Amino acid sequence: MTTTLKPPPDRLYGRAKGKKLRARQEWLLDAFLPQLSWPGVAFGNAPRELWLEVGFGGGEHAFELAGRNPEVGYIAAEVFENGICSLLSKIAPDGVETPEVPANLRLYTDDARPLLKGFAEGALSKLFLMFPDPWPKARHAKRRFVHPEIVAEAARALRAGGEWRIASDDPTYQGWTDEVLAGQDFFDVRRETGHPEGWPHTRYEAKAIAAGRVPVYWSLIRR
Repeated sequence: MTTTLKPPPDRLYGRAKGKKLRARQEWLLDAFLPQLSWPGVAFGNAPRELWLEVGFGGGEHAFELAGRNPEVGYIAAEVFENGICSLLSKIAPDGVETPEVPANLRLYTDDARPLLKGFAEGALSKLFLMFPDPWPKARHAKRRFVHPEIVAEAARALRAGGEWRIASDDPTYQGWTDEVLAGQDFFDVRRETGHPEGWPHTRYEAKAIAAGRVPVYWSLIRR
């Protein structure tokens, strides 16, 4: 299946807008997001490493890891407005009108593939893909971020010994990821069905477990 897969389309994501935003959310997008936007706003520190999260969803994973690791530069990518507002709301809770911009967290609000391709070889130390849109229909397989061409690009951008973490609760995506990873030789792969120690939990993970689905977690170490 993967050997005849078409190249990824010009963009991988679907809709970028959901339910109507509240006034506070509009303010977060209009006034606060520009203060954290990558690449326009540099990090406020001198990062020891660069980490990238692709499709941060509700933002809890990015927010927790960036907070735990102030010495890294964490770039969180998401196109869906409600998800972007969710992360911004964690940084700037209701009632805080002059929120502090975190020194080590920046947001990228477009397709993550051009961003990934723009990094110098070995620039990233960690890459995260937590519970991505599974695009379950076969005709949409080319839209999945786990794709042979993107695996090669991720390998280029990650340093030797760097890690790519992937998690999914969707059986189709799980089988697809296993197949794609079996056909590459850039990474050593560890696959688990129990939540790995040190990985932040996400609300998508909690919903999946509550619904009876079993998430799979992959840790890919760059050779």
